[in-house]
Amino acid sequence: MNGLSVYTLALLALAPLLVWRIYSRVKGMMKRQRSVMQRHYTGAGVFTAIAAVTASQVAPDLALLGWLAVGVGGGIAYGVWGLKLTRFEAVQDGYFFTPNARLGLVIAMLFVACVLFIGFEIYANDGSGQPTPRVTDYVFFLPCLGLMLGYFGTYSAGMLRWRWRLRKAVDAG
Repeated sequence: MNGLSVYTLALLALAPLLVWRIYSRVKGMMKRQRSVMQRHYTGAGVFTAIAAVTASQVAPDLALLGWLAVGVGGGIAYGVWGLKLTRFEAVQDGYFFTPNARLGLVIAMLFVACVLFIGFEIYANDGSGQPTPRVTDYVFFLPCLGLMLGYFGTYSAGMLRWRWRLRKAVDAG
């Protein structure tokens, strides 16, 4: 079989199924949703915490910290843009929002592609006698991670801000 094992063939055959499943799941999350404050708090907190922990881990290497910062900065800008394209609804049944599906899908699938590439690379080097690389050894990983964290963290914070403004309006009126 020219050096390809059964496991490698199975992995190559299942990879498109995995990507399709992740895409379907993320696409399903990009539809009209009920705004739940706890989810927004959790999103803002978790994505910020992951960014802070990652920054503390790579802080000794300023180049890596810079790449993470570039990604987070781009993600924040992308998140602000995403919030501008979001449709917000305050109706009798509650509060709803519809995110721009393309923006969220692009960010999520870019991160999935990074993780899958690194996973395949590690799998391909297995048994070669080379040390297993760290994810930070891949120059594209930290900007991708930062982009994802910045986007979803900013989006969650923007949702909180929207709900707080609605609450102020109700309290004032």
